[in-house]
Amino acid sequence: MPMQPWFTDAKLGIFVHWGIYAVDGVQESWSFYDDIVPHERYMSQLERFTGARYDPRAWADLFARAGAKYAVLTSRHHDGVALWDTAYGDLNLGKDYLGPYAEALREKDLKVGLYYSHSDWNHPDYASTRKPGRPPEQEDNRYSEVAAEFEDLDAWERFIAYRDGQIRELASRYRPDLMWFDGEWDRSEEQWRIPELAALIRSYSPDVVFNARMLSEGDYATPEQGAPIVPPDGPWELCLTINDSWGYQHHDHHHKSLSQLIRYFTETIGGGGNLLLDVGPMEDGTIPEPQVERLEGLGEWIRRHADAVYGTGRGLPAGHHYGPSTLSADRRTLYLTVYDIPRAEIGVRGLATKVRRVTVLGTGTELAHQVVGGLHEAVGVLWIDPPAPADLDPHATVLALELDGELELYRGAGRF
Repeated sequence: MPMQPWFTDAKLGIFVHWGIYAVDGVQESWSFYDDIVPHERYMSQLERFTGARYDPRAWADLFARAGAKYAVLTSRHHDGVALWDTAYGDLNLGKDYLGPYAEALREKDLKVGLYYSHSDWNHPDYASTRKPGRPPEQEDNRYSEVAAEFEDLDAWERFIAYRDGQIRELASRYRPDLMWFDGEWDRSEEQWRIPELAALIRSYSPDVVFNARMLSEGDYATPEQGAPIVPPDGPWELCLTINDSWGYQHHDHHHKSLSQLIRYFTETIGGGGNLLLDVGPMEDGTIPEPQVERLEGLGEWIRRHADAVYGTGRGLPAGHHYGPSTLSADRRTLYLTVYDIPRAEIGVRGLATKVRRVTVLGTGTELAHQVVGGLHEAVGVLWIDPPAPADLDPHATVLALELDGELELYRGAGRF
């Protein structure tokens, strides 16, 4: 399937981890799986979850102000608790939270993404088999697998029927633009029946996009938390938390600064990826204010530098410029990101295309520039005068280099 162009031009998506785990502010699913929180206590949150101030239109408005083009909401995490009134399984909140979410996003022209975990550590038929090739000496977790001699393939068939029933509900009701799967490590592609699952979803949403955790059916890579040093080939997305937690945790006040988030964002889009930035609403549905402030700050920066964000592709390879960059679709404008206050001229190496004009994006101030050196096919270094203090952005300054033709780079070693 060809990649949907909306995804590669989106640049920013918002990940929303919201579920019963926000009641006590514990880690989603893993807290009972790893015996950090007793299972009974974890599941007691189901009765105490209110969603009393859930306002999906306020969410969508915030995401649009942040500059996002899509969002991904956890329809069902590994704990098996569904955020819609599913007819399959016993664990749901008795209310459809997904329908209003999808409607609100589309009102703001945002693409609708749904997270769904392949695994379900609460389903009675889930821990009925194990991944082929798993070393027998590894300790089994009672929520996810059984020893080989106790496998029950009939129970696994019942689980797959339950899974397919829920996926059919999601695909037919909400027609998602993106399905973000997780939990794939628990079983093999054959056990998950990935091609059949993809065909089921595409029968309702033919142009749906899948992340890499749909294995052979995945459309893009999904590095998590760690920004890649070498960007993946093809489309990709960095999923990143604003603090240290995916869902709401009362004690986690370790929020990344706005400047740090802008660095993550510019480095990601400079490498050709999207940033999927996570928020964790409280159990009543409100997004914590520190996360709101950072989304709004990021949106303000993006609006000032929109030309360097939307309609661009990955920029210069490492070594040409000390910072990320993006390139316009016609390959005639190169956007350089400068994080620190320049103490001298800004150098760019290997530009084989002549630069006609350099301006500061957002202010329009033109900067003097010259090429120094070069011999035969080896091009000289472009030196750009540093912007004046009044032209510097407090977080990241962007320079627009208008080229005299499409970008060409010299990547050779010069004359020996």
